[in-house]
Amino acid sequence: MMRCLSRWTAAALLCAALTSTAGAETLATTVEQWGLLGSWSVDCSLQPDGDKGAVLSYEIRPDGRVMYRRNFGKAWDENEVVAASIDAEGLLNLMVFFPSLHQTREFGLLLSNDGDLRAIYNRSEHGDYTIRDGKYVKTGRPTPAQHRCD
Repeated sequence: MMRCLSRWTAAALLCAALTSTAGAETLATTVEQWGLLGSWSVDCSLQPDGDKGAVLSYEIRPDGRVMYRRNFGKAWDENEVVAASIDAEGLLNLMVFFPSLHQTREFGLLLSNDGDLRAIYNRSEHGDYTIRDGKYVKTGRPTPAQHRCD
């Protein structure tokens, strides 16, 4: 009985490890094939400096994790992308865990035909939007196009 239980435990651990690895590969593959990897900015000629310029970067680490880095000059952070999917209209839906905010946020990104990136929505895990339908909730202004910087 103990030998059987031990085998089942080992099999369960192996299955969990393989599932975790496969999930990471799928996530990395999704963002890579969609075209997200690299650095993006509204104006790549500006150095990151608070409200005047920011660089947002997406990369795949050697361990397979997808990371989202925000560089605002003096302030920056690095956050893990925990899920990614592409809907029928080509919108990339990301879930990113922000340790500094103690929350997971979900946002949707769209690539235009000329390769620019736009945020279509951004919401907290509680459904509070900062961007909805491609516009900032507070101002109603459309989100700007971001250009690939590298």
